[in-house]
Amino acid sequence: MTSELPKTADAVVVGGGTVGAWCAYFLRRAGLEKVVLIEKGVLGQGASSRAAGVVRVQGGTPEAVRLGVWTRSFYLRQRAEIGTDSGFVQQGYLLPCFRPAEVEAAHARIAMQQSLGLPVRWLSADEVDAINPTMAPGCTLGASYCDEDGYITPPRNVAAYSAALVAGGVIVAEQTRFSGLSASASGGCDVQTSRGIVSAGLVVLAGGPQLAAVGALAGISIPAGGVRHHVAVTEEHPAFASTPMAFDVPSGLYWRPEEGGLLFGMSDPDEPPGENRVVDFDYLALMRSKLAALVPLTAGLGVRRAWAATIDFTPDHLPIIGPALNSAPGYDRVVVAAAGGAGMMWGPAVARCAADVALGLTSTVVDDISMLGLDRFDASGRSRLAADPIALPFPEKAS
Repeated sequence: MTSELPKTADAVVVGGGTVGAWCAYFLRRAGLEKVVLIEKGVLGQGASSRAAGVVRVQGGTPEAVRLGVWTRSFYLRQRAEIGTDSGFVQQGYLLPCFRPAEVEAAHARIAMQQSLGLPVRWLSADEVDAINPTMAPGCTLGASYCDEDGYITPPRNVAAYSAALVAGGVIVAEQTRFSGLSASASGGCDVQTSRGIVSAGLVVLAGGPQLAAVGALAGISIPAGGVRHHVAVTEEHPAFASTPMAFDVPSGLYWRPEEGGLLFGMSDPDEPPGENRVVDFDYLALMRSKLAALVPLTAGLGVRRAWAATIDFTPDHLPIIGPALNSAPGYDRVVVAAAGGAGMMWGPAVARCAADVALGLTSTVVDDISMLGLDRFDASGRSRLAADPIALPFPEKAS
């Protein structure tokens, strides 16, 4: 899908993953005539096609809740809007508690979520056993639960945004590397690429796990990183057909139905940042043992598929959405966007927020989008915001 690269554009978006692609689509729908999407490989070849697809409105902060709610709503209206969809399935999601401190935190979180209109409720230990009979009976102290949570099919999401880009008239330049920014004579930015320069009125940098490197090419310091994340799918078992999704927050282990079995994944906070996508079979065995302790049926099941993806993250596990912190000429219309490890869960909402910021519009998703900007980080990459308490565990530093 490599189009001829124009010399000028109203907007250039760097990165053809979930955030970048949907952002380009939203900019085009907002009325910009010429929107160019630059991707160094092909659309969706990174984490977007290798994700677990979980869509959770049960955010750990008010901002996370709003991002999740908007994204879920977008998935539900996709077919009417673009003629296809990302395959959202409403499955329900349990966040089980195993220690008293987790119970206390869950009740506080539920109160916050309910104040924002979410139909989240507390389930007793007996209710958890009843709603998810595949879990080891009596292993929890209860759980928070939301019927509205679910999952999408990540490759179908890539197909959906690819179709939306083509139908919307976005100029997609695959196999095109971004190499830097400079001020243009017109007052905007010259976007330097491996196929030439595009002078753009505004620029959005959305490089996913490579966002820090993309920012460095543009002279922007972005405290974001990428790290290996393992996912696997068990063989089929009829008991999993209607089981809700679940997330053991302390261990970072989650699971959901997939292909008649269970898809499960887990993050290792001790894994050094990088782009390693080789499956660590010792770590896969650890994942399986932890899953079997909570879902005993899986102990006797084989693994049908297993893979490793590079997933993006930020120090506070929250997205980055805001202007580039660079006072050089032309940079006043450059915006940075990162999903913070939740590309399927927040990606479209982050993309919409980034488009709003780029266009100078009031955010339609988060009340105060400025709090998620780059200026929340100090020189060492430490955030002034409290970290999302129910995010996947990631390394503390981006590099």
